[in-house]
Amino acid sequence: MNSTWDKQTRLEGAKEVLLQAMEKFKGVPNIEIALRIYGHQTPITNNTQDCNDTKLEVPFSSGNIDQIKNKIRGLIAKGATPIARSLEAAAGDFPDTTSRNVIILITDGLESCDNNPCVIAKKLREKGVKVTPFVIGLGMDLSYLENFACIGSYSDAEDKGSFSSVLTTIIEKILTKTTVQVNLNDILKKPTETNVTLFLYEAGTLNLKYSYTHTLNRYNNPDTLVIDPAFKYDLVVNTLPKIEKKGISLVRNSHNIIQVDAPQGFLKCSGTNPISIRVMEKGNYETINVQSINTQDKYLVGFYDLEILTLPRTYQRVEITQSKTTLIAIKAAGSLELKSVKYLVGQVFVDKGNGLFEWVFNLDEKLMSSKYLLQPGNYKLIYRQKDQKSTGYTQEKKFKIESTKKILLNL
Repeated sequence: MNSTWDKQTRLEGAKEVLLQAMEKFKGVPNIEIALRIYGHQTPITNNTQDCNDTKLEVPFSSGNIDQIKNKIRGLIAKGATPIARSLEAAAGDFPDTTSRNVIILITDGLESCDNNPCVIAKKLREKGVKVTPFVIGLGMDLSYLENFACIGSYSDAEDKGSFSSVLTTIIEKILTKTTVQVNLNDILKKPTETNVTLFLYEAGTLNLKYSYTHTLNRYNNPDTLVIDPAFKYDLVVNTLPKIEKKGISLVRNSHNIIQVDAPQGFLKCSGTNPISIRVMEKGNYETINVQSINTQDKYLVGFYDLEILTLPRTYQRVEITQSKTTLIAIKAAGSLELKSVKYLVGQVFVDKGNGLFEWVFNLDEKLMSSKYLLQPGNYKLIYRQKDQKSTGYTQEKKFKIESTKKILLNL
């Protein structure tokens, strides 16, 4: 704790943050605080360390915030890091095992004595001691911090600012006591889907209360949110298409789990020309996304109708499956160049076979030269000169478009 941290020692920085944090507990009903410190009484030497150097400096009480702050101000780091013994002793510090008991363990080092904190944590759970330990590692490498996973929820604090943020979040969780977990379930009903925006509105209104990017924590579980239980909520999960759950009630002072079926897969369209793809749910003509060529987007599992904005339009129905990528390959277009000595009116049609022709585009009456990218196929151009006033002057030209090839029509 005597190492340098933001131009001061870790201990001095941590003391500043803790003194500010203690103010959050003032005036909060039905809460009692205690302070246990380790490694502060006996100096460590080259030959010895005092593994019993852990002490309940301020017992649990509802009016002891100033007493705790005074102890923090005078704290000096001297000795060992007996985390296991301190954790075991701290569990015995609680006067009432039926209450919601919380330990916040703050350390910048690992266990330095002979006991294993994981073994102690397991013994406490087996004895039915209801403690919820939070661990904050000050300036520790995450690979070392992983050693605390067996104790409880842990966070890393690389500097004083992050320590303040982490500690504030933990205190808010403790004081609010109402937490929420949003499970975005895959096709097997497992909460593996993530990385999508969640909107929580006050139910029945457009009053947006919370916006979150859904996250899986380091254990691959949906992260815990602290939410005000005084409201009912409408949840919008911004998948493609979006999912809505309305009128959600939270149970106060409890951990609430909101289950949402959101199995997803991927759609990727590949091609050589800069086009877009309009994506619609099967049988529904409302556009849910316009996806660019050679990009990949995520969609709910199911069937979708695609309008590929080629000339002529290409239509396709695809199925999106769980965690798989559906790949659509779009044929490379060919190039058509039209030239004329006079202005023309006319239309281009694609030959669908059996005498059926489908409109593709109209000629621009103000141009005598134009270029188009067309999908491979057989086409027919029906036209006449713009200044000719008789239908009898109508002409037609048939032509074939092949991928990546160019043709020129002189009209």
